[in-house]
Amino acid sequence: MILKTVNSFLTQIDDLVWGIPLIILILTVGIFLTVRLRGLQIRRFSLAVRNLFANEKKGESGEMSSFAALCTALSATIGTGNIVGVATAIVAGGPGALFWMVVAAIVGTVTKYAECLLAIKYRIVAEDGHIVGGPFYYIERGMGKSWRWLGKMFAIFGIGAGLMGIGTFTQINGITSAVNNFFDPDNQWCIELFGRDYSWSVIIAGVLLTLCVALVLIGGIKRISNVAQVIVPFMAGTYILAALLILITHASQIPAAFMIIIESAFGIKAAAGGALGAMMIAMQKGVARGIFSNEAGLGSAPIAAAAVQTDEPAAQGLVSMLGTIIDTVIICTMTGLTIVITGSWNVGLDGVDVTTRAFQSGLPFQPQVSSFILMVCLVFFAFTTILGWNYYSGRCLEYLTGGRQGVLKVYQWLYILCVFIGPFMTVSAVWTLADIFNGLMAIPNLIAIVALSGVVAAETKKYLHKVDNGLL
Repeated sequence: MILKTVNSFLTQIDDLVWGIPLIILILTVGIFLTVRLRGLQIRRFSLAVRNLFANEKKGESGEMSSFAALCTALSATIGTGNIVGVATAIVAGGPGALFWMVVAAIVGTVTKYAECLLAIKYRIVAEDGHIVGGPFYYIERGMGKSWRWLGKMFAIFGIGAGLMGIGTFTQINGITSAVNNFFDPDNQWCIELFGRDYSWSVIIAGVLLTLCVALVLIGGIKRISNVAQVIVPFMAGTYILAALLILITHASQIPAAFMIIIESAFGIKAAAGGALGAMMIAMQKGVARGIFSNEAGLGSAPIAAAAVQTDEPAAQGLVSMLGTIIDTVIICTMTGLTIVITGSWNVGLDGVDVTTRAFQSGLPFQPQVSSFILMVCLVFFAFTTILGWNYYSGRCLEYLTGGRQGVLKVYQWLYILCVFIGPFMTVSAVWTLADIFNGLMAIPNLIAIVALSGVVAAETKKYLHKVDNGLL
């Protein structure tokens, strides 16, 4: 009874935060920047790819390469949102939610560019020599100290997202659910904890992941980025190949799947008078899960981008925007298509079970093999997201406390504790909390991006002039 009351309360807050105003704000900011920068994400896509693999120049300030920063950012974005988030969006909003995820990603690409450009532009060097930046700094230094309260709001919401949302609960919950589905799907080996029965597979996986997270986090950003550079390309490649295999073996069904997605996105087959309502639900769930997945406009990626070794803010902005394309336009779309093609979204399942069913019925392997592939991908996806969001939320706390090391160390252990208790949270409560904090983070960040859009345009013009005239 208490859980139902809590879930109901959280759902009401979620509906308020992720209502029509925020959806319109996110899409409007992306469209506004697309127009102001003249479709930069399309015109200069090849330049973004070239910058990704460019060698760093000696003497440029920063702590890591563009590739390392992109992998660090992708480590935080490529996670359960790509596997579980897409599934929950389609179950709640219908296949049309995938359409709105992609729309939000396309316009959000330039939003990611703008926020990461600003992060480089307004970053600072801390007293101990490490570089810090992000929305709180470009709000304070770009908009003026009178707006510092807005930066503090972002930092508070960022800590909440890290501790109780996208950083811990959703990720570890997704990992343990996948492990449980593979090792003990019938929950034959259970123990009662906190008034509920939990499989030993959930408990063991939770403990092991918590220990692994603790070992990496102690090493700081350098160790996180080193781990990300190895795991991210491997896990993304493995998952894409598996999803691609499903699509290739079901190629004849792809056109019909696209028709279902488009019809659902606009409520075409909804009952009389319910088309608008169906469309709004699909849009709400699609945009919310899309932002959860790629974090465009959320303000998280700029925190990693700020540490890049470069003196050209726009150059890193171009590299960073590739993360949204990889994360949502490619990976989430492939996940969504496999779910729609196999029909796993409409059989009464929820969360990772939906994607597991899609892989089991779509891959030409034994169900156990398909489940194992998805489990391994999800474990790596979620593990790196936990690491990335520890860095993000830690930087938020550093801003609020003025870099007090004692507080930061206590926070590290609190973060690890949240990872440990994540498996014991209910799926609905976990994702609702994540949505709430994501939405609250986006608001101050989007306000800052619009306010500083003139700076973004000026920096972009200056950089492209150098590129076009061979000065870089």
